[in-house]
Amino acid sequence: MATRYALMMRTTINLPDDLLREAKRNAAEKGKTLTQTIEDALREVLARKPSPPSHRVKLTTFGKGGAWPHIDLDNSAALLDVMELDDPR
Repeated sequence: MATRYALMMRTTINLPDDLLREAKRNAAEKGKTLTQTIEDALREVLARKPSPPSHRVKLTTFGKGGAWPHIDLDNSAALLDVMELDDPR
């Protein structure tokens, strides 16, 4: 076990008092150290995969028939050019 700790880095974190109390209580209940409890929780959070959105959102457009098909919304320079035109269609 000494080898494991030789590879660890010591750091300081700031936690809200209530969260620290809860973490200490949880560690004591499970017979673990506070460090082990925080390490386990951090590993669990980091291992999670981002969940896909629960549902698609339909955006409603107003005006003359919706978005213009020839405009690339990812090209900011082109968008600026189009915005200067009276009617880019």
